[in-house]
Amino acid sequence: MSETVKTPEECETMAEVRAGVDVLDRELMRLIAVRFGYMRAAARIKPEKGHVRDEARKAEVIANVREDARREQLPEEALGAIWDALVESSIAYEMIEWENLRA
Repeated sequence: MSETVKTPEECETMAEVRAGVDVLDRELMRLIAVRFGYMRAAARIKPEKGHVRDEARKAEVIANVREDARREQLPEEALGAIWDALVESSIAYEMIEWENLRA
């Protein structure tokens, strides 16, 4: 984190908390952009449209997140739901990219 942003443990005001959350949100967006870059790569690599949706892989990704959440003592159900939405959005994005590459 930036030197001007305090760690959660150091925060004493809501302004400091909000500043930290804003920095993290921007970092999360940067990481999501990288993740979607991998979806573009997958769209380029997968030879058939039917390969875009892979339910076994989706289940594996969500199971991994839930396991990580348990280990970090975070809300497993909520994070599983967030990742379900992320994976579904990724699949939709990859499908559009797959079709655009072959138009």
